[in-house]
This record gives sequence, C-alpha cells and structure tokens, in this order.
Amino acid sequence: MTVVRAALLQMCSGIDPAVNASTIVGGIAEAKAGGAAMLFTPEMSNIIDRDRKRASAKVVSEEHDPALAAARDAAAREGIWVALGSLAIDRGDGRFANRAFVINPAGEIVCRYDKIHMFDVDLATGESWRESNAYAPGEALGVVEDTPFGRLGLAICYDIRFPALFEALEQRKCDAIAIPAAFTVPTGRDHWHLMQRARAVEASAFVLSAAQVGHHEDGRDTYGHSLGIDPWGKVLLDMGGDAPGLGFVDCDLDRLAEVRAQLPSLANKRVIPT
Repeated sequence: MTVVRAALLQMCSGIDPAVNASTIVGGIAEAKAGGAAMLFTPEMSNIIDRDRKRASAKVVSEEHDPALAAARDAAAREGIWVALGSLAIDRGDGRFANRAFVINPAGEIVCRYDKIHMFDVDLATGESWRESNAYAPGEALGVVEDTPFGRLGLAICYDIRFPALFEALEQRKCDAIAIPAAFTVPTGRDHWHLMQRARAVEASAFVLSAAQVGHHEDGRDTYGHSLGIDPWGKVLLDMGGDAPGLGFVDCDLDRLAEVRAQLPSLANKRVIPT
C-alpha cells in the first residue's frame, strides 16, 4: 500500500490579503506537522471582495502578491508541496487572472493555471455574478508531471461544469485533480458533491477540492464542504459547511491501478462520430 497524505485548507478569505496570507502560512505549518505531503487551498485564497474598486487596490502582480510570497517561503521552510487553489493576480493589462499555482518543497513555482471558464450567471435566488467583467479567461491546461500524488491536473471552481476540460486532463492521464472552489450556497447544495464525485469516476483519479466556507467580509456566502474523493468516487473527506479549518485525507495510490483495471473506461474510450 502506497499512502500519501493530503491536507485541505478550508478558508473564509476576507478583503485583506495580508490576513489571508497569514492563514495560508499557518495551514502550511499545520499540514507539515500533520504528516501531509501537500497542502491544497481554495479558489481566491488571497482575497475575496465583490467590491471591484476596493479590490483593485489590493490585487497586484505575482511579484508583489503577499500570499504567493508567503506561501513560497513557508513551503521551502517546511519542505512541503503547496497547491494554491487560486489567487487574484493583476495581469498588467487592465484585467485580472484567477490563477492557480503549484509550489514545490524548494519554494519554486512549478506550474501556473488560469481559470478557463468564467462564472457569468444569474441565479434564481437573485444573485448575479459576472466574473468576466474583471477577469480574463485562461487558454491552457495546467498539469504537473511529478507530485507526491503522481500527475496532478488543475481546474478551478466553475470549470467543473465543463466535461471537455476534464476529458483533456484524462487524456493527460492525471492521477489526481485539484478542483478548488468558492461555490455559492445554492449551487453547492445541489451540485457540489454530485459533480466532484462524477469527475473522480470519469477520470479514474483522486479529486482534492479545498473550498471557501461561510459568510465573508464582502457579504457573500460560500458552501464549504472541502472534499477528498478516491478514483471509485468514494468520499474520503468532507469538511462540512460550518467553519474554516484544516482536514487530512490519506490517498492509497494503489487504488489508481485497481480501479483502472476494474473499470478500464480510459482504455475503452472511443471517438464519438459527429
């Protein structure tokens, strides 16, 4: 049995990046102390603020982002992998990126992924979101070839609703997929577990999904329920929707070969005629 421990940091990020950076650093130290090989954080770990004008004064470039710098320093100090679910980053062209980072135990950035699908929706509850008003969509896959969990694929929140992205990650033979999120409560209640488990089964891969939770400083509410799911679709960890915190999930990497042998969907896949 080859077991690797992941730590999921469930956060309630606020409008101050320095405070959020401190939470991430604390999570990195706690993850290492708990025996984790890698820490996963949620979407928008550095800032959640629906006030675009106020946020624009605090969203900065990679080189100046306090959460990214703090995470890199802490990863190197603790000797642990860190997957920053995403940070709001100033691209320098008048738009932001919703960007994920994977950091190795030397504190080096080994992968970046910009969220491809923008959350532009009007919900029946009256909530209206236009992510594309401030953020530019990404155009490339995010895959890290060699992590403690094997080949790691990256997605962010609303990406989960677009199977073609996950089919592309399947074709890259990802062993684990990170799907960090800041899900709304109505959509989370009805779709979060369903889609997370489906993606794990479709890809025959572990899914590790750190989430935002609770009532945020900017007035929004997020669903929580950070999840660790095995390739069979079994939920190994559900952190609930009540509070931030750190959770651990032990991933038996031998399950990858077992599940793929029992249900060889990746090997049996055919091109559908159009």
